[in-house]
Amino acid sequence: MLPGLVLTRAPRPILQPFVEMLWGIDATSDIPPAPVRREHVLPTGQMHVAFRFGGPLRLFEDAADTVGHFVGDAVVGGARDVHYIRDVSTPACSVGAQLGPGAAEALFGVSADELAGRHTPLDDLWGRDVVWMREQLMEPAMLHERITILESILAARLTMRRAIHPAVPQALEQLRVTSSIRRIVQASGYSHRTLISLFRRSVGLTPKQYVRVLRFQRVLETVSVAEKTSLVDVAMEAGYSDQAHFSREFRAFAGVTPSEYRRESPERPHHLLVNGGAR
Repeated sequence: MLPGLVLTRAPRPILQPFVEMLWGIDATSDIPPAPVRREHVLPTGQMHVAFRFGGPLRLFEDAADTVGHFVGDAVVGGARDVHYIRDVSTPACSVGAQLGPGAAEALFGVSADELAGRHTPLDDLWGRDVVWMREQLMEPAMLHERITILESILAARLTMRRAIHPAVPQALEQLRVTSSIRRIVQASGYSHRTLISLFRRSVGLTPKQYVRVLRFQRVLETVSVAEKTSLVDVAMEAGYSDQAHFSREFRAFAGVTPSEYRRESPERPHHLLVNGGAR
């Protein structure tokens, strides 16, 4: 089931080089609390920042973890190439932004690879300012007003001191049409080590990891909508060596097999309820 209200919109031009989308979710009136409801959040290769208004983010290490740990109610999620598991037992309201390459340095003053693969409490990066930011965001009742306030907060924190290195956008563009890292390195004019370092600094992943996530994104769309297409054909079309390779990599990304994912048929492709969670 989709949350009760979901709003998304593009950011103002000054933010667009680093912020790809602003969003708000209000599920507080639509989904009753449940004893156990977990969600696999599948990787996109991007970062995000989020403010939550129904309690702190609770994460689990794996399916066997019954306790989990709390991160905070204002967090930065670094770029990942695997899924993470979060608690969604209690409906909540949140606002956030999907962040693009270079955003880590422009907004938080650190490289993207320092934040990759984990969630970081926002006050570790912005200090006590996060307290009054939350107060500002909680004042309006309307979700679109909270999104506008978040946009202003991000614009105020934006610094252009460190522009993204031009080799990174060039590599990102090429990665959409080729998976050959060797070709991309050659086209950049830099050494392999230098380009990988520049890319990780801005994106948080290596080009090889990023390519795998891009392929997963394409496969995810096919698995979701093409129910009549055999998974063997999906695997071959995507360039996997065989179905076993496809299933193994898909499970690493999603925490479930392609067949299990297709059977669950989530309405939001990157959010998969597990443990029998209600839809």
